[in-house]
Amino acid sequence: MSAPTTPVDVRAALPPDAAAALDDMLRRIEEAPETVGRYFPAAARRTTRGDIGLRDDHGEVVLAEDAVRVALLRAAVGALPATRGGAEVAALYRFGDSDEKRAVLLGLGVVDSAAAPDVLEDALRTNDTRLVAAAMGPPAARLDADTWRQGVLKCLFVGVALTSVADLRVRADRSLAEMVARYAHERVAAGRDVPADVWLVLDRFPEAVALIDLDTELASPHDDRSDAARRLLASRPTTPKD
Repeated sequence: MSAPTTPVDVRAALPPDAAAALDDMLRRIEEAPETVGRYFPAAARRTTRGDIGLRDDHGEVVLAEDAVRVALLRAAVGALPATRGGAEVAALYRFGDSDEKRAVLLGLGVVDSAAAPDVLEDALRTNDTRLVAAAMGPPAARLDADTWRQGVLKCLFVGVALTSVADLRVRADRSLAEMVARYAHERVAAGRDVPADVWLVLDRFPEAVALIDLDTELASPHDDRSDAARRLLASRPTTPKD
């Protein structure tokens, strides 16, 4: 999920009383940006929650509470020196609940902050699928190649769809494909299901598929392994996409 393009979009989508509350918080933050930590947790209570008709670039619902908090984050970071802005972003994430952490992660897709790598890496150490998905959206552009690849694997481990990974088609490389293939091999060898999303990477680097050793697994005398191999093959799209 990505955040709305501008706070103007958010304000226009909110009910009048919620829009007035957002205006008040933005004004206070612009006057004293270091107070953002006071308004960030209460943002949803002061405005509204849920679907207000906004959609992200993939057509998915943008929740009001996320959009409002991202607007507050943008206002604070824009009004602070870079070092201080990074400290505020880190504090909002560190002391926030899961909803607030998610909003910070979404905000990192639209604000420049030195705190981004540390915050994103922390999110990827969790097993919270909402945080992992948010971190691997647009903010993942701030991750170096190795950390990004580990983030893709984390998505597979915890069940986050790879379609939510920003720039997967652009950033996927042979190293990632080999990591994904080894992950798939371990799952099949344990007789476990493999997410069909692995083919979004493997079909672009078919030479990596050999690492799964599917022929051996299909011929395994252990039914759980041969069945897992068959299920993985059955999940492969009949027409691989570039």
